[in-house]
Amino acid sequence: MENRILILTAGFGEGHNSAARGIRDGLAEVSGGAATVELHDIFAEAYGVANDLARKAYLAAINRAPRTWGRFYNWLDRQDKFAPKMGWLFLAKARLAQLLLRFQPTAVVSVYPAYPHLIESIMGGASAPFRQVVCITDSITVNAIWLGATADLFLVPNELTAAVVEQRNVPREIVRTLGFPVSPKFAELGERRRAPNAEQGYQILYMINAGGRVAPEVIRRLTSSPEFKLTVTVGRNSRLQQAIENLRAELRRNFAIIGWADDMPRLMLESHLLISKAGGATVQETIAAKCPMIINQVVPGQEEGNARLIVETGSGAIATDSDAILQTVRRAFADGARVWRDWSVNIARLSRPRASLEIAEMLLGL
Repeated sequence: MENRILILTAGFGEGHNSAARGIRDGLAEVSGGAATVELHDIFAEAYGVANDLARKAYLAAINRAPRTWGRFYNWLDRQDKFAPKMGWLFLAKARLAQLLLRFQPTAVVSVYPAYPHLIESIMGGASAPFRQVVCITDSITVNAIWLGATADLFLVPNELTAAVVEQRNVPREIVRTLGFPVSPKFAELGERRRAPNAEQGYQILYMINAGGRVAPEVIRRLTSSPEFKLTVTVGRNSRLQQAIENLRAELRRNFAIIGWADDMPRLMLESHLLISKAGGATVQETIAAKCPMIINQVVPGQEEGNARLIVETGSGAIATDSDAILQTVRRAFADGARVWRDWSVNIARLSRPRASLEIAEMLLGL
């Protein structure tokens, strides 16, 4: 039977899209193009501009009102029987039903938690004619919405998360710990990091994807020490990029500024340390790259588990203001980089750079 695999994502958090792309690219590489694969964001397709507005509202909530978002996240975690509550998403439901009828998948991989409930509503109690796989993109703090629907398999990024999922009454035999499906480039590029050396400098990657207001002071402090070789990424934020370029001119200090880049695997693999927020994709990519992390922002609820994963496994630290960040960086590289070396050993134990390829092999074997 031909493998026809449908991947469903949504743009509410980059971790979902990153995981979806990783699975798609892994399937392309493992199958050699023999499998028929489609990736869809049903919410973007069904709601268009309204979905864009909802995404902006979501980003505003997690960045400007994180405590309010955390209360909503905890409220959602106390709910059950989500499928009957999906009625207001009738446009998304209709769009997904049409896609399932047209594509006739042999497997559906959901990397956003609403989809299994929409499928359950579409099926109306009947068994689905395809295998259902849920790819959980969070670590440790797994919201009930991920777990409340019927699925044949739940994919989790690490054993700590597998234990949490099992405690929440998901049978262990349908839980697979295959890692987070990062880009196959992490496996292809392999080890690229030089051993830390004060004379050559310590490569620090600072991803400003949130908390831009404190970024100038963080940059001032890090570039004041010549042994710290800084690279700053600003994504697609042209206004932020201009502000950082103006700061570089003001400081007259040499550090790299990168806008949107498709070579993040290389940047992470070549860096000694990442400074960024505890987003699902960011944390899992730095783990794949075996690059210790300093977390400078944690969104309550959904990102708390990602931060716990880094801290509790001794793979980095949390520091949320410029003073704490500088002190933590200095501590990491003091005494011959003793703390950094401990972090590096610990994060390597979590690393699964081939996860997308292993997930692809599993999907093709269903």
